[in-house]
Amino acid sequence: MGEFELIRHYFAAAPCAQGGEGVALGIGDDCALLDLAAGEQLAISTDTLVAGVHFPAVCDPLLLGQRSLAVAASDLAAMGASAIGFTLALTLPEVGPHWLAAFADGLGRMAHRCRMTLIGGDTTRGPLSITVTVFGRVPVGQALRRSGAQPGELLCVGGCLGNAAGALPLVLGERAAPEPVAGPLLAHYWSPLPQLNLGQSLRGRASAALDISDGLLADCGHIAKASGVALEVNLEQVPVSSELQAFLGLEGARQAALSGGDDYVLAFTIAADTLAAIPDLVRSAMTVHVIGRVLEGQGVTLRDSQGQDITPRQRGYQHFRETP
Repeated sequence: MGEFELIRHYFAAAPCAQGGEGVALGIGDDCALLDLAAGEQLAISTDTLVAGVHFPAVCDPLLLGQRSLAVAASDLAAMGASAIGFTLALTLPEVGPHWLAAFADGLGRMAHRCRMTLIGGDTTRGPLSITVTVFGRVPVGQALRRSGAQPGELLCVGGCLGNAAGALPLVLGERAAPEPVAGPLLAHYWSPLPQLNLGQSLRGRASAALDISDGLLADCGHIAKASGVALEVNLEQVPVSSELQAFLGLEGARQAALSGGDDYVLAFTIAADTLAAIPDLVRSAMTVHVIGRVLEGQGVTLRDSQGQDITPRQRGYQHFRETP
């Protein structure tokens, strides 16, 4: 099967490639064309996943398809953007019809959940890697950024942390666990749900935001640096799931939540009175947890229940980390 036949058969004909709101022209020409209403800006982000680095070289292609789009779409959520579409650049060591069919199925399922349209891309031969570029829209001046946090505000997250990091031994086959424990952890790793609704709800409310991909403490450091403030995280308030605690114990669960990464949950800063003014129904749907506060200063500090500084040296994952 040649490149163009592959694209037509597995992707151009897929339900997720059949157009959608904001897509004037999708797959089939040299470029896609997107429509934006007056007063809107285009939000764009790219993520690359490499076999053996971001996912096991041997894994379920359906799950991989879901994960590939989800981790990219999470960046739109972090900016408060509404999703429009995405492109896919797929590098394959070989053309396997069953693998491609399952991958395209998983990609389409996540596209449906995120209400996104596949609008183009590329395929080539080489070591397995997947690059997804996502496109969204956001009203001018309302995009959530990392640089607006102010002293006196609260630091919040949009859900439990650490599940994906806790799932890694299960993904790699290093450990096993009963289905009631393993199921939710694996689901979070393979099918994280981009918090698009939460991001849009925070427009005009949150002062700064990002999605947690490299670990809570490491990613909060980006908000602190961009905003010129200090963030204080209270260990006791960091939410972890019962399944993660059952699998790793409380201490292990907290470690995964603080520095494990791959959560794709939003972290944001917001004034206390603004958070209190959000209707209970909306706040409940947002699953907001207050985990700390914004202070004058710089950096990120972790404190225990006694107020002691227990900030670890290892705060999260980094590519190309320099060795001492």
